[in-house]
Amino acid sequence: MPKVFNTTAVCIPEEHYMVDISGRLEEIKSLVDAGKYFTINRARQYGKTTTLRALYRYLQKEYYVVLLDFQTFDNDKFENGNVFSAAFINSFLRSLKRNTLSPELEDAIKNILHSTDYTDKYFSLKELFEQLSDLCAAAEKKIVLMIDEVDSASNNQVFLDFLAQLRAQYIERDIQPTFRAVILAGVYDVKNLRRKIRPDEVHKYNSPWNIAADFKVDMSFSREEIAGMLDEYEKDYHTGMDVELLAGLIREYTSGYPFLVSRICQLLDEEISAKKAYGGKKSAWTKKGFLEAVRILLSEKNMLFESLREKLESYPELNSMLYSLLFTGKAIVYNYYETSINIATMFGFVKNENGVLAVSNRIFETWLYNLYLSSAEMQKKEIYAASLIDKNQFITNGYLNMKLVLEKFVQHFHDLYGDSDETFLEDEGRKYFLLYLRPIINGTGNYYIETQTREQKRTDIIVDYLGEQYIIEMKIWHGKEYNNRGENQLIEYLNDYHVKKGYMISFNFNRKKETGIKEITIDGKTIIEAIV
Repeated sequence: MPKVFNTTAVCIPEEHYMVDISGRLEEIKSLVDAGKYFTINRARQYGKTTTLRALYRYLQKEYYVVLLDFQTFDNDKFENGNVFSAAFINSFLRSLKRNTLSPELEDAIKNILHSTDYTDKYFSLKELFEQLSDLCAAAEKKIVLMIDEVDSASNNQVFLDFLAQLRAQYIERDIQPTFRAVILAGVYDVKNLRRKIRPDEVHKYNSPWNIAADFKVDMSFSREEIAGMLDEYEKDYHTGMDVELLAGLIREYTSGYPFLVSRICQLLDEEISAKKAYGGKKSAWTKKGFLEAVRILLSEKNMLFESLREKLESYPELNSMLYSLLFTGKAIVYNYYETSINIATMFGFVKNENGVLAVSNRIFETWLYNLYLSSAEMQKKEIYAASLIDKNQFITNGYLNMKLVLEKFVQHFHDLYGDSDETFLEDEGRKYFLLYLRPIINGTGNYYIETQTREQKRTDIIVDYLGEQYIIEMKIWHGKEYNNRGENQLIEYLNDYHVKKGYMISFNFNRKKETGIKEITIDGKTIIEAIV
C-alpha cells in the first residue's frame, strides 16, 4: 500500500507522508536527559500525539517509557483517589510491560500485584506513588512518564491532587527514586487550569505544577521540513512539481501549522488531482492547484475549524479581541498576561510578531474574516446587498474586472455612507470593502490580508482569482505626499508579485474631495486608484 497524507489521529511513519521530526525529538530528549518535568501544550491538531508516539520510540534505547492517554480514562475514574489510583497503576503497568524489562523489574511488578488489593478504599494516591517509587528503584534504566490529553482530566480535583504528588516526588528526587522525566501533553497548560475549571469551583485554581520547565521547542513545520516530505512523495509519483515553490507556498499560508500543512497536501493528492480541470497529479501539484486547495480548505467543515469556532463562542473576550485586530487595523501590543491574548495564544489563534499581536497564519486569518463577514449581522448591511445584486457583472472571459469592482464600490459607499464622519470611515471602510468583495469572489477565488504590511493606516489585500493575483492597497488619506509614498510602495509590491497592475483605495476625510477612479502609470506599472 502506498503512503498517504493523514489528517486524522496519529501519523504512522510506515503509512503516512510525514516531515522529519528527528531534530525536534533530539531537542525534547535533551530535556528528558536533564531530568525535566514539562508540558507540551499546543493548539488542537498541532501534532502533539504524533510527537509523543515518535518520542516513545526514540527514547526506548535509553529509558523505560510509559505512555498513557487520559482520554481513555472515563469520568468515573476521577471519582475519588482510590478509583483513580487503581485505574492509573493498571494502565501504567500495561504500558511499562510493552518495554523489554529486566528480570528484577519483572519481579518487582509481580510483588506489587501480589501484595496489593486495589479495591481497598485505603489504596489511594499516596500508596500509588509509593509503588511507583518502588518500580523506579527496581528499574536498571530510568523511567520516563508521558501522559497525552492531560487536560481532559483537569476539571477534577483528583487530577490536581495527582499533580501535587508528582510535584512532591520531584522535589524529593534526591532521597527517593522517581521518574527521570514527566511529560504532560494537551491544549491547556496545567499552569492555566483555571481556564478549564467552572466558576463555582474556585478551590481548584491552585495548580501545583510550578516545577515545570519551559518548553520552547518549535513544533511548526519549516519550509525545509515540508520540502523533505514533498520530496518523499515525489519519489513515489514523479509529478515534476517544483518542490521548493510549493513548500514555500505551504509554509507561507500555514506558518507550518501541522494540520493545515497535511490537509493542503491531502487535498492536492486526493481531490485536486481527481478534478477534470487538472486531470491528474502532475497538473494538481502546481501553484494553481495549491490555490484551489486553499479555497477548498477555507470552505470546508473540519474538526480544527469547528474547534476554533467553539472557542470563539465560549470566550467572548477572545472573540472581541480578534474582531478588533482584524477590522480596525490598529496594532495591539503582545502581552501574554492579558486574558484574551493568553487565551488566543493557547488555542493557536495568534502569535507574537516582534512584540505585536498577529494572527497565527494566513489560513486562520482568512477563515476568521470569512466567519465574521458571513454573520447574520454583516449580511444585513446595505453594501452587502448591493454586492449580491452587482456580482454577476464583474467576470469577463474568466477574468475578474477589479477596476469595475472598485468603481461600483465607490459609488455604493458614497451613496450609502457619504455623510458619515471620519471615525466611521476609518473603522468601517476596510470592513465594508471586504464585505462588498467577498460575494463577488466567493466559491471561486480567495483573498488574504498581507500582515507584513499591516499598520494603523494601511492594509493590503491580495486577491487570487482563477490563477490571477490582484493587489489592492487600502489606506487612509493623509495628504498628497503620503499618497505618493503609498503609490511608490504599491509599485514595489507589484514588482515583488510580478504583476503589472495594482489597485488602491483611499478613504479621504476631506469634505471637498472628488470621489471616483483615476489611472496612473509609474515605471511601466499601472495603478487604478479609487477615492472614497
